[in-house]
Amino acid sequence: MSSEYFHFLNIMGAAFFAVSGTLMGHEKNINGFGIVVVASMTALGGGTVRDLLLNTTIFWVASPDYLYATYGAIITTVLFIRYLPSISNYYFLLVDAIGLAIFNIVGIEKALIEGTSMLVAITMGMTTGIFGGLMRDVICREVPLVMRGDLYATACLSGGLVYAVLFAVDVSYVWCVVGAIATTVLLRFGALHWGWRPNLFKKGRIL
Repeated sequence: MSSEYFHFLNIMGAAFFAVSGTLMGHEKNINGFGIVVVASMTALGGGTVRDLLLNTTIFWVASPDYLYATYGAIITTVLFIRYLPSISNYYFLLVDAIGLAIFNIVGIEKALIEGTSMLVAITMGMTTGIFGGLMRDVICREVPLVMRGDLYATACLSGGLVYAVLFAVDVSYVWCVVGAIATTVLLRFGALHWGWRPNLFKKGRIL
């Protein structure tokens, strides 16, 4: 993937997760500075953990663009909430699903750029996508989405596997990205709208 594509996806992922963190903070009646902390951790936490594990420069330290995107998304969302104070929790879940899908790809690409195997890259994609939201939910005293019964980590993993398959058959990078993002978002929407659940275990046996 070109550096421009990668940078754009990273910016978008940070912005979407900043929005989801702001919405969660609003729902929990957290004060202004607290919302900035929660939203920033949501937007930057997963990528920070990934970069520490990869022993590379933390992405938002290397480029302030990610901080601009994060703070810009926070301010925009706060203004949006001011005029629509009864905003539904559905929008939080929608934005979170898109942020999850984008950061999953960003994590995979960042790991591959650093020379890891595809298996490690898929794991780093899940780390990037999940950890920011995990931190957000823990701080807000919520059961983390990844630990609830719906498709979250599974959606991330499925998107990574789709990326790996398309990459292996030499499909263009753009379609690898589109396929992976579409898979992750579709599975999250399925969980939200139709109650899809990962039934790995049922009645004491593996299915």
